[in-house]
Amino acid sequence: MAEEPTYDVIIIGGGAAGLAASIYSVRAMLKTLVIERQAIGGQILYTGEVENYPGFPEPIAGPDLAMLYEKQATRFGVEFVYDTITRLELDGPVKKLIGEEGEYTAKAVIITSGGEHNKLEVPGEDEFAGRGVSYCATCDGNFFRDQDVTVVGGGDAAMDEGLYLTRMASSVTVVHRREELRASKILQQRAFDNPKMSFVWNSAIKEIKGDGDVKSIVLENLKTGEISEQDTNGVFVYIGFHPINEFMIGAVNLDAAGHVVTDIQMNTSVPGVFAAGDVRTFSERQLANAVGDGVAAALSAYRYITEG
Repeated sequence: MAEEPTYDVIIIGGGAAGLAASIYSVRAMLKTLVIERQAIGGQILYTGEVENYPGFPEPIAGPDLAMLYEKQATRFGVEFVYDTITRLELDGPVKKLIGEEGEYTAKAVIITSGGEHNKLEVPGEDEFAGRGVSYCATCDGNFFRDQDVTVVGGGDAAMDEGLYLTRMASSVTVVHRREELRASKILQQRAFDNPKMSFVWNSAIKEIKGDGDVKSIVLENLKTGEISEQDTNGVFVYIGFHPINEFMIGAVNLDAAGHVVTDIQMNTSVPGVFAAGDVRTFSERQLANAVGDGVAAALSAYRYITEG
């Protein structure tokens, strides 16, 4: 006889998708555990202010919103554990999660481990995160109205977000390590045609400087070695984004970029295992999308447990 799992649903990751899933799961009378490796809130902890989330006519600080999510989940009876999951054993009706601190079992698993933006790894980047350094123009661009900003990167994301920023910023300077962009031709053309956009080629940011908020960047020309300093009010970094997926490689199907492959109801390749938010394929990396994903995953998990 198979062992009885400790939980009905275990959610890996305490960001917006995971917390939304947990609220719906526990309200469906399912015993629910959220396992988070760092801090409850996920990417919104790194957002200075959120002003495009429905239901909040006034901006709310990202960490404050995260605290409200956690408070709501706790009120309904969600349990929280801090641990780093290292391996999944998903065969059979009882799913086992192996962490650094312990092992956990459940009837269903929802993966909401999210992702992380690739960083420049230069002095000032962490210091000014949320105070001039951003990884999301649609989240933070409105705070830079009529200011000069810098975009780092040469791919589709850099051009997309750079073009978005031209709608509110005075100027957008693109800093790229190479002498030509990697973005699609149509995005390149739009960027080159936009009078607000300019380009610094063959260059890398060596330091981000400021006084409370970002004031300038130190640039190195990678061909000549010349060092220069350029004034800017914001630095938007788009040099890649990677899902947090090490613990699930080989356990569920991933796409070429390492995201979990799901259908519209957040089902993965393994029955009883679901994925939501930034870790899944085709995520828009927006707060409202993550919440919707989490709700869909929780409802699918409920149907799996009660109808399976």
